[in-house]
Amino acid sequence: MAEVGGWIWERNLRSFLELLSHYVGYGFDATDWSTVALAIEATDDERTDGWYSYPLVGEHRQVEIRLARAVGGDEVRLVVKGALTPELEVRADTLLAAFAAG
Repeated sequence: MAEVGGWIWERNLRSFLELLSHYVGYGFDATDWSTVALAIEATDDERTDGWYSYPLVGEHRQVEIRLARAVGGDEVRLVVKGALTPELEVRADTLLAAFAAG
């Protein structure tokens, strides 16, 4: 099982999840976003039990997103794991880099 991780600005979280879902073949919608937005409120990246996991089950593959807010900041730490193809690993890593920059 492969894994890609990093951080992005919290304001970019919905766009990150929507694009990653597209690559997985999952239709991320408003209900998914409401679930994640509510759950992230109680996360804490400094606690091992402070992370939230959300599955993206698509046509092509399934991945799990683990995420948590950075304490005292506007960043969200993310880990994408699952049966990632090399192409999906690169795409996830590229999304992380892009959404950390802007």
